[in-house]
Amino acid sequence: MKNDFIHLIENELLKKVILESKKAHDPIVVKNTPAGWTCVGAGNYAAVFMHDTDSNLVVKINAVGVENLEKEAEIYRRIGKHPAYSYLVHQGTNYLILKRLEGITLYNAFAKGIRIPEKVIDDINKALDYARKCGLNPYDIHGKNVMMKDGRGYVVDVSDFYKEGKDEKWEDFVKAYYKLYKKTLYKFPMKIPFKALDFIRYGYRFYKKIRRKLLRVI
Repeated sequence: MKNDFIHLIENELLKKVILESKKAHDPIVVKNTPAGWTCVGAGNYAAVFMHDTDSNLVVKINAVGVENLEKEAEIYRRIGKHPAYSYLVHQGTNYLILKRLEGITLYNAFAKGIRIPEKVIDDINKALDYARKCGLNPYDIHGKNVMMKDGRGYVVDVSDFYKEGKDEKWEDFVKAYYKLYKKTLYKFPMKIPFKALDFIRYGYRFYKKIRRKLLRVI
């Protein structure tokens, strides 16, 4: 990686791009992206950009402060170079440069009617087990931050692996994959509108919220 790339980040991208958070649990809104840069993804806390001069690297800008950035950098250091994860190339004052992972998220695979092979699920399960062996706690794993390419699975977002407690999103996803998906959409692929996917996503959150409240009462 050349110093020219860092110069582009610090003197173009960071000075011009605007990141706004509109609503909790919704992706941040990216505005005023400089020429030559492309936003390749946006989550609840950060946005990821790629520059025309180097398609092998991405820049992740955290919109909620340096503390989260430090935690994520440490997570990548613990994971090291693993085939199912990206890895840390450089840590800036308020950004990370990461190896780019190519592929399609499982969320988008549902939307486009692309089959998700069982090997993808197996790869992601093994990757999460590896993270646990590194002393991390895989948290907030769902269809939008795992992806596949050429029949293999990858974990895109590790930013919440420092959190404590149990998160059941991926566990529930795997259950639904084997109980529902393999018996229906895998055999007969069809496109699912993003509005329908978002409805399922919001419905799942509502169900988990109500379930937690009921468990406290019982």
